[in-house]
Amino acid sequence: MKLFKPMLAATVAVFMFGGCYNQPGLVEDGSYNRTKTGALVGAVAGALTGYNTKGRHKNRRAAIGALAGAAVGGGAGYILDKQANEIAHALGTGVDNDPLAALDPNKNIIVSKTDTYVKLMFRDKMMFSTGSSNLQSQARKKVQTVAQLLSNYPQTVVGVAGFTDNRGSFAYNQKLSKRRAVSVSSVLGAHSTQGCAYSKAIAPNDSAKNMALNRRVEVYLFADRNNMSSPCN
Repeated sequence: MKLFKPMLAATVAVFMFGGCYNQPGLVEDGSYNRTKTGALVGAVAGALTGYNTKGRHKNRRAAIGALAGAAVGGGAGYILDKQANEIAHALGTGVDNDPLAALDPNKNIIVSKTDTYVKLMFRDKMMFSTGSSNLQSQARKKVQTVAQLLSNYPQTVVGVAGFTDNRGSFAYNQKLSKRRAVSVSSVLGAHSTQGCAYSKAIAPNDSAKNMALNRRVEVYLFADRNNMSSPCN
């Protein structure tokens, strides 16, 4: 019961962050799970820290801590949500978290988001000529659009990974996928660039259609560098 008021403050903070962004005309995902989850975790942590601090007015300190924690935790999630919607809109698509979207050959660009990052997937057929690592003109414009939006978020940590099908040796494909990732990374100013070859296939490399699905470049946007992990695993 002593923590009821601070927890109430935490709940209010979560609702505040959950509904604070709705740009008219934007193709967007309105779930804002990252904002709500981040705010809740931050609020609870802040409330407990404030309550457990030595001194008087524990409930007051806990309530203040809850609101401050929600601001920090929800802010990171809010940025990811906002980035995903802005980028999807600029690229002429929406935010698609359906895991089966990657298996749709008609989707050349897929923007999705999780609790810790936003992911952009670019199909190889719109990005590079066969065996080449030079961005095609239309693809370069798309990547430059993303780079321009990211200039509004200087704290965002960007990772880029290239993927191929399994034709040829792993060493050849690793080098090709790395060169392609570097081509995208150089436009975005990424912090991490990796060539994954065919180590993380979307579909079995048993047909031309599936091989085309596996040839791609993925861009990851993190609010926190500590959340980064290898996209090749």
